[in-house]
Amino acid sequence: MTSAEPADGQFSGQHLARRSWDDDSSNWVADLTSIGPSQDAAVARLHALLVRMARAEAARRTGWYDIRGPELDDLADQAAGDAVVSILRRVADFRGDSRFTTWACAFVIREVSTKFGRHVWRRDGVRLDEAGWDQIPGRVGDSPEAVAESREMLAAVRAAVDQVLTEHQRRVFVAIAVNGTALDVLVAELGTNRNAIYKTMFDARRKVRTQLETNGHIHRKEGDR
Repeated sequence: MTSAEPADGQFSGQHLARRSWDDDSSNWVADLTSIGPSQDAAVARLHALLVRMARAEAARRTGWYDIRGPELDDLADQAAGDAVVSILRRVADFRGDSRFTTWACAFVIREVSTKFGRHVWRRDGVRLDEAGWDQIPGRVGDSPEAVAESREMLAAVRAAVDQVLTEHQRRVFVAIAVNGTALDVLVAELGTNRNAIYKTMFDARRKVRTQLETNGHIHRKEGDR
């Protein structure tokens, strides 16, 4: 019996899992969980790898968010640094379902998305300006062409948003329907997920539409309840 085997001669579940890992993944985990120069060198290699991944992902997203140059590199570098910290905390959770570098890549992509979202939110915020509200008629209701042909309708929509939506619903509605905020930006800022945003927006649109129907601004479609 070797020292790597438990007393009963059977491999532990973790040992069995590691037997199926590729050599590169095994080396990454071993080095990152060691102590001393081996760990330091592995952390440096990991950081360099994630910086490259982060910058590639940031470059792919730059057209969506209009962030470029040193600002783009800075966000990518921050994302890589935070991803390294997260991976070091979670390295014991690595199960070998994919290569270690693939697993690590998921961390940095998530960090890039979060960093971009928060940056754009801080930069642009929620703007309740006339230009944004003028775009609402094309985004609310099932048939926008029939919903908004006048300033009176626009005023009715604004009143409905103020009167029937909760603060959270109003924030989501204004961000998406008025300002056209990217979904990933809103998810990152609110610390939620896409499904929750979809549900909030669905409920908000339904409440606004119901209010418009109640006040006679639009007519209920045949078959609607």
